[in-house]
Amino acid sequence: MEDNKTLNYIKDVLENMPNGWLNLTTHRLDIYTEKLAKVQFLEKLEVLFNTNNSDSSALSELPTAFDYIRLGHPLSCVLEWAIAKLNNLNSENVISFTSNTIPVLAILRKNLLDDKNTQIIYTNELPASFDAQTLKDVYGYKFELKKVAFGSAIPPFNGSTVFIEDKNDVCRFDLIPNVDFFVNIHAHLGSVLVVNGKQNESYVSEIQHVRRRETISMTPANSLVALEILLEKSISANQKSNFAVNKKLVLNSIASITGSNTKALVASSGLSVQYAILMGLVHDAVENHKGKAIKIVVPPNCYGGTNDQARRVAACLENVDVMDLPVDGDHDMVQSIDLVLAKIAKEDAIPYIIAEIPTNPRVEVPNLVQLRGVLSKKRTTSGGEIAIDPVFILDQTFCPNVHFLGDGEILSTVRTISFASGSKFPSGGKCTAGYCVGNKKTDALMDKIELHLGLCDNEATSLQYEILATQIPSMNERIHAAYKNTREFVNFINEKLPAAKINFVSEDLAGQGFTPSVFSLDLPAKGNTDEEREAYKRDLNLKLINLMITEIPNESKYCVSYGQLNGCYWTIPATSTQGTTKEGDKDYIARVALSPNMDLALHKKVFADFAENI
Repeated sequence: MEDNKTLNYIKDVLENMPNGWLNLTTHRLDIYTEKLAKVQFLEKLEVLFNTNNSDSSALSELPTAFDYIRLGHPLSCVLEWAIAKLNNLNSENVISFTSNTIPVLAILRKNLLDDKNTQIIYTNELPASFDAQTLKDVYGYKFELKKVAFGSAIPPFNGSTVFIEDKNDVCRFDLIPNVDFFVNIHAHLGSVLVVNGKQNESYVSEIQHVRRRETISMTPANSLVALEILLEKSISANQKSNFAVNKKLVLNSIASITGSNTKALVASSGLSVQYAILMGLVHDAVENHKGKAIKIVVPPNCYGGTNDQARRVAACLENVDVMDLPVDGDHDMVQSIDLVLAKIAKEDAIPYIIAEIPTNPRVEVPNLVQLRGVLSKKRTTSGGEIAIDPVFILDQTFCPNVHFLGDGEILSTVRTISFASGSKFPSGGKCTAGYCVGNKKTDALMDKIELHLGLCDNEATSLQYEILATQIPSMNERIHAAYKNTREFVNFINEKLPAAKINFVSEDLAGQGFTPSVFSLDLPAKGNTDEEREAYKRDLNLKLINLMITEIPNESKYCVSYGQLNGCYWTIPATSTQGTTKEGDKDYIARVALSPNMDLALHKKVFADFAENI
């Protein structure tokens, strides 16, 4: 009876759900408390369930669930909640993925760090992308594989037992006590993991963190299909006919936009592609520089996902370390790279540098001729041998239209791989899929990156390719229009509040093609001490943001996003994008991102009112 009540309620929810649940990467940004994201959404959904309220208006008032689809969204949360209800589990113990292999890798990662054994049981076939030898040789994971006949007993084991089953209805589980983790996989939808037993609940947050940093949850479209299968609704045939056409169009567009004619790879998110880059480079080092230390060089104040992911890779591998690279403010990127590469060369280690151009959040561009020079410089080890040349991993999400890699371009002679977050300008905020390309000096590296993108089952989905195929062709025009709005707004702020410090590209840099549509704003401070001035400035930041999102609720949002098709996005990097960054490296400033389509006159008016009342 309780199962019927749950299934009937889900049916009503799917019929009445807001459009944004299916079509947006973020829902109800105005109702979002990061620490309570999934808990808050499901607590309020549970209240609606208990009163049998599935009205569209009530569902629309549910708060944001998790963030950006990577960690979760309304439909993935409903999917996980439904499975938990039907199996008398806590909803936190059910975790969905777009990838079929990452849930297993998440368990292996924790067991590696805990020095715990793992046995992986399967009845039919493992996911096609599951490469056991590479997982052992490159990732350092330890496990035993055992194929068993369907319905046979699971052998006892001193450690964690993972049971993988390929099934059409990924929502249906037959839980038994001596299995710690159940993973249902589906060729097109993704996978669902159940953490079984109270003794395994310590894995939940670790697995969710893997989903946040190295992959994404099951997408809204696929979560909807999974729920419809659960409800035994007839599902139309999966639309795969245009996959090849859309993929080719996307790859051709990326080649045109980046000016690179080498292989492009498209992943389920920006962090998915970044993870493939890192693991592909680690793999190359294992094969070609066996035993040598690997140094991942990362700006300490860069985007928290990048910073955190690099440290997570280093935590799993003894020969990998992270080194800080100060890049903006009082630090010059070129000088910092020169110093850190000299140190790595002396140690005869392998340097992989991750940096954003322009930098985030200070929106600075280094001298590119000097950058090429310092990356190309021949260095020697302490023993006098030629040092290994660096690989420069360039995050150009802020300016994906700038040509760095093609023949004759500024970084064409340096081993460089460029990537961009797809939730920004490439898709206009409609999906998370990201991409990477290399120059001709990275062909072998790109092959390794492609291998690890496949191993993690993190290639973009069919729908993501379809969205990119629609949005990418107009990307450069949108970048230009958004930049024009941003330049006009920055000039207006300079006029109305000259005491504010604005970080934005110069007219000269814009003339060179660097036309971001994001700037950071350091508002004027008051007080007798540094502490008082900092506290005043932080409070003023929030007052400005709250005023904007209150006065212009249809356009101004409190979100880290960038490159959206419409509106204006405000955030404080220190409390959003720099969430995992060390406190001393955080930026308590306002970061503002404008779109090509917004009421700029109204934003000017509200800011002018704010400036007059300081």
